[in-house]
Amino acid sequence: MTAFCIMKRLCQATRNENRYAKRFFGTLLKQAPQKSVFSPFWMVVPDPSKSAVLGLTQPFCTAETSPKEPKRKAAFGSVGRRIPYRILHLINQDGESLGTMHRAEALKLMDQQNLKLVLLRENAEPPVYRLMSGQQIHEEQLKRAEKKKASPNPGLVQKELSFSSAIAKNDLETKTKQIAQWIEKKYHVKVTIRQAKDSNTDMFMLFDQILEPMSAKATYLSKPKVTREGVSACVLRHMSDKELKAYQKMEKQKNITVKKDENEDLKSDELHQ
Repeated sequence: MTAFCIMKRLCQATRNENRYAKRFFGTLLKQAPQKSVFSPFWMVVPDPSKSAVLGLTQPFCTAETSPKEPKRKAAFGSVGRRIPYRILHLINQDGESLGTMHRAEALKLMDQQNLKLVLLRENAEPPVYRLMSGQQIHEEQLKRAEKKKASPNPGLVQKELSFSSAIAKNDLETKTKQIAQWIEKKYHVKVTIRQAKDSNTDMFMLFDQILEPMSAKATYLSKPKVTREGVSACVLRHMSDKELKAYQKMEKQKNITVKKDENEDLKSDELHQ
């Protein structure tokens, strides 16, 4: 009779243990919000054949992984020895093709000639690299920066004027006034001058002559340069607020210096008299 009572108590305890475990896990599942992170913790793991056992749960996360950031385009320059491609097309320092080769061979040529490797076209098949000196890289960087600076931004208006270096004085004044009006509207103005036959006019001085009446508000976006034989061009733009303040400050200091010099000259003349 005693043994029967003991067995009955054990069965009842096992059923109660299982019932409590189900309630415990059901509460956890209902309370767990989506996209949440659970740290490791100890919980009671039910086992029908044993009493309560402590077990360590594994961490898990239901949050979505953040998207990868897009690759940024590397600036023009030496790639060092970091070449992700096994096969590449190599161009030598003089711009001549050396054909397709393994990257190890390209690095060997780079070390032998004491040059730098520059990536020219990554999307080509295979990618194109060139051997260049530090001076060549610097000059190319300056060219690209100048080209980017001279190219108009999207939505920016650029006007163009073209005339001969033999232009009459009245016509030049008219065109200068037109340029000034465009500058007031903060347009970029490209001015192209063609060298007239049998003309010795200095076209660069002509560009400065155009800029002079509007020098308090305009400046060169792209300085005058020869674009092809007998043709020169420049691009004018309106000064930024920062540039205008700097220009006005410089003019103010210049006027103060001129007045100071004039006063000193007057005092000197009075002393001599």
